[in-house]
Amino acid sequence: MKKLAILALALITFQANAQDNSSEKRQENKKERLEKRMKLEPKEMAELKTKKMTLHLDLTEAQQTKVMALNLENAEQRKEHFKKHADKKADSEKAKPTKEEKLKRMNAKLDAQIATKKQMKDILNADQYEKWEKSEMKRNHGRKHNKKGERKHGKGEKNSTETDE
Repeated sequence: MKKLAILALALITFQANAQDNSSEKRQENKKERLEKRMKLEPKEMAELKTKKMTLHLDLTEAQQTKVMALNLENAEQRKEHFKKHADKKADSEKAKPTKEEKLKRMNAKLDAQIATKKQMKDILNADQYEKWEKSEMKRNHGRKHNKKGERKHGKGEKNSTETDE
């Protein structure tokens, strides 16, 4: 009986340690992806994104040039934002932005997204735009994490907080 209790305790401890490391690994992977992105030039980022969009949306040559220009503009803005953030982080250690700064940054980000969406609507045809919009929604919503204990649910599945009635 003692051996069984010790074995159960050891397994529980092992499982808890394994789960704790997963969040650290995610953070490390996130940092690695950010560093890789920082190494790319804006033109390279724009070319990659344009080629992916060409494959996904079957863009024409004219559309490719317009999308490339838009992606290049967005990539340059992102690269500038990354540099500002890195410089700010290096200058001040863990200084949290104020509520006004956060609001200003969020508004600027949303304004840029709205402008990009309008430009994409002008460039793409209706089917391409719908497909692009679905992929953007999927990409943006996929970044959100559920709270511990909740599971993602699709059509026909119930949320863990719903009850059977």
